[in-house]
Amino acid sequence: MASLDWLSRAIRVRLPEKREREAEHLEVGVRGEEIAYFYLRQNGYTVVARNWRNSRRKGEIDIIAWEGDTLCFVEVKTRTRKTIVPAETAVNREKMKELAGMARLYLRQLPMGTKFRFDVVTVYLLEGLEPEISLFKDAFGWRTREYRGAATF
Repeated sequence: MASLDWLSRAIRVRLPEKREREAEHLEVGVRGEEIAYFYLRQNGYTVVARNWRNSRRKGEIDIIAWEGDTLCFVEVKTRTRKTIVPAETAVNREKMKELAGMARLYLRQLPMGTKFRFDVVTVYLLEGLEPEISLFKDAFGWRTREYRGAATF
């Protein structure tokens, strides 16, 4: 019984710590998305949606914006430190598949022939420095495409 008491005390002590880290992580992400939003607007994008979700699929698209006649699905990755692995590599095959599925649902409400692409914005929030922002257009290696129905990608 004493070991169970010890375990319950240990769990109670560690849980708030974990929640604080998760809350900080979410705040960093929200701040990065806000910075990316204004960066895209300054660079001629017209933002039409932020944190877009659909009940038919898990996931979200951080920013959806027009650049000229091309609809851009933008994933934002924010980091508070630089490591050997750059932030944009967090958009792995699984994340690309999730984003493509979400984009497909969004495109269904638009006319056939709508040009689209996937962009990634990285934001580094390094202590004491201005945010470092990079934009990777057509980040998934797919050329700008046109929406031709559910089976286009």
